[in-house]
Amino acid sequence: MVKKAKVSYVCSACGAMYSSWAGKCTNCGEWNTILEKLAVTTATAKQSGTKLQLRSIDEVAKSKPLERIKANIGDMDDVLGGGIVPGSVILLAGQPGIGKSTLLMQVAANIAKNHKVMYISGEESAEQVAMRASRLGSGGASLMLATSTSANDVASTVASESVDLVVVDSIQTLACSEISSAAGSVSQITNSTQLITQAAKATNTALLIVGHVTKEGSIAGPKVLEHLVDVVLQLEGDRYGGFKVLRAVKNRFGSTNEASIFDMQEGGLKPVENPSAALLAERQVSDGSVVLATLEGNRPLLVEVQALVNTSSYGYPKRTASGFDINRLNLLVAVLEKRTKLNLSDKDIFINIVGGLKINDPAADLAVCMAIGSAAKGLKLSKDAVVYGEVGLSGEIRHVPQAEKRVAEGKKLGFELAVGPKYKSNKLTFLHPVSDVREALNTFLQ
Repeated sequence: MVKKAKVSYVCSACGAMYSSWAGKCTNCGEWNTILEKLAVTTATAKQSGTKLQLRSIDEVAKSKPLERIKANIGDMDDVLGGGIVPGSVILLAGQPGIGKSTLLMQVAANIAKNHKVMYISGEESAEQVAMRASRLGSGGASLMLATSTSANDVASTVASESVDLVVVDSIQTLACSEISSAAGSVSQITNSTQLITQAAKATNTALLIVGHVTKEGSIAGPKVLEHLVDVVLQLEGDRYGGFKVLRAVKNRFGSTNEASIFDMQEGGLKPVENPSAALLAERQVSDGSVVLATLEGNRPLLVEVQALVNTSSYGYPKRTASGFDINRLNLLVAVLEKRTKLNLSDKDIFINIVGGLKINDPAADLAVCMAIGSAAKGLKLSKDAVVYGEVGLSGEIRHVPQAEKRVAEGKKLGFELAVGPKYKSNKLTFLHPVSDVREALNTFLQ
């Protein structure tokens, strides 16, 4: 009879250990912080452990480098730092219906052409997964499929099967038999991830895990989940339409400044070759419309910022933003009222970033301010220009990184000039520098 693994109970707040579960930690006084954990004692480690073999870092550096596995889907390999590193653990998170399973099926099918790939689903039956693969045209004899909600079975399969990539959809559906709590709990997510990660690392197998998110948008489960894995990918966008943006929140093997842009079509997620042109294809030049030169990772992107300003029917004006931080909008409205002659205290202000994108770039400040000023006065931009720049509380326009890429993107798409902060050199002749918000509004609105 197999001896059952010992389970201990540990307080996540202070680290105190107990032999059984309790609602309150008697050591620190916190409630609902005691969690199940597989017990590993120091005595056991001393008895079963062996001395490690030490190697110099120069010797390791001279050894044969690991050959990355290419996904060959848009710029996804750039986001990963050049491809999937053998033995790495990648966590992909996103809103329900955003396209996580679709993207991973496409990745698995592409890699299965030259490598051995295993797809394990805990959310769907084998027939349902096969239906999606058929719809995406991702069938193939080399792509193996299994369904299970047991982390022990998944770890055993990963350890025994010689494969290059394992896709697990999703970690919230797996459960360890040694833990009594339900699947999706903090204890189950932590221990299931550790179990299958150890099996993947031991066999040098790349592991792709799907993770759910909470209603606030953060990855569901303990924060330690993000520390356990090597790469954390976030798939963002509007689940009902618009572009989807894949970016790396954490990457031990590459930069976190890259992004890949996709469009959901009938045949799955397709990379967008020229997103700036696609976003501006249906643009109508009118008051309240300004083109922002922003960045998605290291890629320059032109996005239309729309503003609508109406007289408020109530005593308290409304501020609404889609794709832009509402707190940042309130700050910019206050700057406009203080540093210009615009009276917005009785105006409802609505901001929309076209395309379903969420903009966190500080360079969007000037574009939002000019869009509000344009809509409030009913004026258009005097010239067809792209706008970028951070706005300070004094109304000054501050420097933003990679101005050359922003200006070059606007020039490539046929705009007349760029409006932004003063640049340190005179190389950007296409740029018309402005020092503050008032100068930008007075010069370019008519």
